[in-house]
Parts: sequence; C-alpha cells; structure tokens
Amino acid sequence: MENFFIGIFILLLSGVLSFFIKNQAWKVRFLSLTSFIALCFTLFDAIKTFIAGKLVYTCSFGAIFPSLTFSMDYLSAFFVVVISVMSFMAMIYANGYLRPYISNKKDLSSHCLFLPLLVASMLLVVVAQNALMFLIVWELMSLSSFFLVIFEHEKKEVIKAGVKYLVYMHVSVIFIIAAFALLSIQASSFDFAQFRLALENNVALANIVFILAFIGFGIKAGFFPFHNWLPDAHPAAPSHVSGMMSGVMIKTGIYGILRVLTFVYHPEAQIGYFVLIISVISALYGVLYAISQHDIKRLLAYHSIENIGIIGIGIGIGMLGLSYNCAPVAILGFAGGILHILNHSIFKELLFLAAGSVYTKTHTRDIEILGGLIKSMPKTAVLFLIASIAICGLPPFNGFVSEFLIYFGMLKGLLINNISMFIILILSIAGLALVGTMAILCFTKAFSIVFLGEARSENAKNVKEDTTVSFILPMVILAVFIFLIGLFPKQAFTFMLLPVSVYVDVAVPEIVQTAYIMQMVSIVAFVVVISSIVLFAIKYLFKNKNEKYVTWGCGYNKPTCRMQYSASSYASPFISMLTPLFKKVVDVKKPKTIFPSDAHFEMHMEDVEEAYFLKPLLKSVEAFFAKFEKIQNGNIQQYITYGLVFLALALVCVVILG
Repeated sequence: MENFFIGIFILLLSGVLSFFIKNQAWKVRFLSLTSFIALCFTLFDAIKTFIAGKLVYTCSFGAIFPSLTFSMDYLSAFFVVVISVMSFMAMIYANGYLRPYISNKKDLSSHCLFLPLLVASMLLVVVAQNALMFLIVWELMSLSSFFLVIFEHEKKEVIKAGVKYLVYMHVSVIFIIAAFALLSIQASSFDFAQFRLALENNVALANIVFILAFIGFGIKAGFFPFHNWLPDAHPAAPSHVSGMMSGVMIKTGIYGILRVLTFVYHPEAQIGYFVLIISVISALYGVLYAISQHDIKRLLAYHSIENIGIIGIGIGIGMLGLSYNCAPVAILGFAGGILHILNHSIFKELLFLAAGSVYTKTHTRDIEILGGLIKSMPKTAVLFLIASIAICGLPPFNGFVSEFLIYFGMLKGLLINNISMFIILILSIAGLALVGTMAILCFTKAFSIVFLGEARSENAKNVKEDTTVSFILPMVILAVFIFLIGLFPKQAFTFMLLPVSVYVDVAVPEIVQTAYIMQMVSIVAFVVVISSIVLFAIKYLFKNKNEKYVTWGCGYNKPTCRMQYSASSYASPFISMLTPLFKKVVDVKKPKTIFPSDAHFEMHMEDVEEAYFLKPLLKSVEAFFAKFEKIQNGNIQQYITYGLVFLALALVCVVILG
C-alpha cells in the first residue's frame, strides 16, 4: 500500500504548499494538479487490490500505536475508487466555481487546505483497521468538512448550518465510540480483526454493537430520523463541496455500517428488518420533502436522504439474505446497494455541479424565480436532465441498474418461506415504487421550472452559459459514467460481486441467470439510445429552421411568466393530499384596495421532526440553562469567590476521604 500513502502524503502536502502561492487562481489550479497526481497513486493500489487481492500495510507510531494496520480489501478498494474519482471531479469544477470569489478578492487559503484534507481523511477512513486511528481520521473528516461548509462564514445562515452540522457529527461520534468501546473491551484490542473474533459467539453483543454503530454512522449518512443536518449543510456549502459531501462523504457513513457488518458472522433477521424499515422510511421521507422545496440545493439535499434510504434497502435485503441463508437474495441486495453507492455519487454530484453553474449565473437558488434557462444554458440543461433521469431510476441510465438489482433481490426474497419476510418485502417493494414515482414528480418540477418556459425574474434573464473546461468537463465526464453503467449493466454487476464477496460466496448458480437478465437489459438500453438518436436526427434534418415559436405559446404569441406553473402550484395537488406530514409556514400580504400596489404570498414546508421535536427540545434546554445566567455576570470578584468555595469544598472532601 506504499502507493496509497504516497497519494495521501501528496494530498496533505498540497494543502500546505498552497498557502505559499499568492495568486488565488493558481492556488486552485495547483490543488487540482497535485490532487490528480495523488489520486492516481491511490487508484493504483485500489486497482491492484481488485486484481491481486487484499493489500495490508503495518507501521508503528510509538507507544500509542505500537502496531498499526491499514488494509485494503475489495470493499475498501471500491470506496477508494469512488472517493478518488468523485473528489477529483469536484476539484476540477472548483476552478470555475471559485472564479467569482477570486474576483471579489476572497482569500482561498483555508479552503485549499481543508479540501485535500477532507479527501485524505475520507481515504484513510476506509483503510484504517484500528478503532483509535479510525476515530482520529473520522474526526479530521468531520472538522475539515465543517470548515468547508462555512466557506461563506460572513452569512449568518451559513454559520448556523455549519454549527448544526458540527453538533450532529459529534453526536454521531459518541455512538461510534460507544460501539467501538464495547468491542474493544470484549476483544481486549483496538484491531478490527479482533473485533470479528470477539463477536463470533456473542449474538446479544453483536446486536447492541450494530445498533449503536448504525445510529452513529447513520447520522453521518443521513438516515431518518438523524437527517436534519443535511438539508441545511448542503445548501450552505459551495457547490463543489456539496457535490463531494453528498456524493462521497455521506457514503463513509454507509462504509462504517458495512464495515461493522463484517464483524458480525450471522446477523439476526430482526436487525435486517430494522435496517430495511428505517431505510424505506428514509427514502419516502426524503423524496416527499424534496418535492416541497423551492431551494434547488435543498431539494437535492433531501434527495440524498432518499437515495441513502435506497442504499439502505439494498443492505437490509442483503442482511436478510444472510439471516435466512439465501445467498442469491444476499448477493442481489448487497450488489444493488453497493452499486447504488457508486451510481448516486455520480448523478448526485452532476446535479450539484449543474445547480452550481445555475447559481453562479443567476445568483439565486430559488427555483420559483428561474425559468427559460435551457435557451441560455443549453449544455447545463442537458446535463441536468441526464442526471435527473438517472436519479429517477429510469432506463437506460445508471440509477435503473442498481434499483433493478434491489427490486430483483426483494422479489427473490418473496420465495423464502417466512410470513414476516413476505409482508415486509411486499411493503418495501410498494414503498420503493412510490419513491420512484415521487422522484419523477420532483425532477419534472425541478427541470421544467428551472430550464423551461419563460424567465420569471431578472435573475434568469440575459444569462450567458460559462463553457470553460473547468465547468463543463467534469459534468460531461460524470454524464458519460451515467451512460456507461446504464448501457453495460452486466459488467457493472459483475464488478460489484467483488465487494459483495466480503459478505457472501458469490459462486452461486442463480447469479448466471441474473447476469443474463442484465445483459438483456443492456441490449434493450442500446436499442432505446440508438432509436432516440435516430429520431432526433430525423427531426433535426426535417426541421424548418425559419419557423420560430414561443415556448408554450398555445396560439398566443405574447405569454408572460405569470401564465406559467410555479414550483408550488406544480407540486400542490400532490402535497395537499399529504398535509399532515408537513408544517406549512405562510408569509402572505393580502391586497387591501381595488388597485393594490403591493401583495405577495409565500409558503414553504418545515420539517415536522424539526418543528415538533427538535425545536421544542432546544427551547427547553435553553430555558433550563437560562436559569444559570446570573452565575456568569462578568464580576471578577464573584468568580474568585467561586474558586475559593470550590477549593474549600475540595479540602473538606480530602479530609473526609483521607
């Protein structure tokens, strides 16, 4: 693993060296170049692992870590590939996204320090095999991402989102520490290899450890009901950081769950049901709240919760397959879940980068005041559309492939002779189908309101697309990845069998049948793509280029933006059916005269968990601590008195105990 650590060293060094580059633009360019070199080294060892098998590296750091092990198995290598490639795409994009900040003389030194630190810490998380080292790099990841989130720290809402994120991350690490502490006590060691042996015949402890770890890592991943930090932190961060956090960083929470699962020889069915139910609820909750959002990045953030739920469904199915000794179900569940980790990292990063391009040109994230951008930003519109189709799970794009595997795993699970399994799987299939339907509703809203029709405000008028390489190239590469996985699902599925083999023997006859089905899907996808290209070519050749039509003209040549659907009106019929699940916050100024000069109506949906649980809880805590405000009154003499009283009490205790 020497190449891997060379890459880590280059990443860390690049952040430090960027401090000495005075030109802000060259800081980012230098970071992109060194990151490319570093990530080539990390990818080399990941590819080597896929070819030759597990890599192990042992070193010593004095008395604290006399024997420290890092290893890269198929699961770690998969995450190294995802982190390396997706992070590099974000770093290329940063060159274009940060250009306006450079023009405004903003200092990027700290940003260029914490960006490679975040990537390095994520890479170290997935190879660390010692609990203490894992927690150290885990905290580095949380802290570096916090400083990236508060990039625009002069804005009050950004600081609020950053602090909220930091609090959640430290609640997360408490549960992770508790899980590792129990394992360390049982194993008398901090090494992951000993954890597996410690849980070999201790089912009760295995269940407790997994639940604690699932809560801790689930907070980082964004599972319901631990998701509240995510819709605030993603919009606050710069778009390339949002793409990295949503596409890559929250997946380290999934990695933690998958890694702890390797410690458990045979997970109980009840734990599998727990993961599956939480995941279905997360997927439904995330997509439901995404539909009601007006902030495009907040909308995408809620979709991260949805897709984390879909990944969790695959993991839950895989765990149930292990519990009931049904290898095909386990393989399909884990393969679908792990492949969706890759797929989501691709299309979600593309969506955030496209949203960032819109934001840099229109200076707003409010989709209600956008519109018509497909005319002025056609490349961004097409790329956003590709990612939108992919996230909806429609063929022939990558999102369909992973969701197909998860569906297939659930259908295979129905053949297991267990009534509980049958009922839960039927409900899960229905839930996942509903999630897909709502995702289509959400992204038809997002794409049509942002890119189609007429501009709804001055922000969306007279916009010119930025076609520089740093903006377009990473988005095009991500779109190509979406196509390749969608057009070659058999190869993608075969590749996923490597990380899946960490949990179950993949040499199962039924897998040949699955590979055949995936090949048929690939052929159909090829036909769909070629047919679409031919139809568009015919339409273009026979198009009368002299004819011009106003968008949505409907026989009337002078439409205005007032005649169009707004985001709220588009989603209103669906949301109105589910009113109890939302808390509506309305800001309205009614017209009071026959010819009113001013009137407005604005409504947004507040998260019911935050509105009815977290906010009342925080108010109670504030009220409790407010009672002690008089203690800290700024009087130095009183503070000295506190110290003297404490010393007197301490002396009394010493005398009594002595």
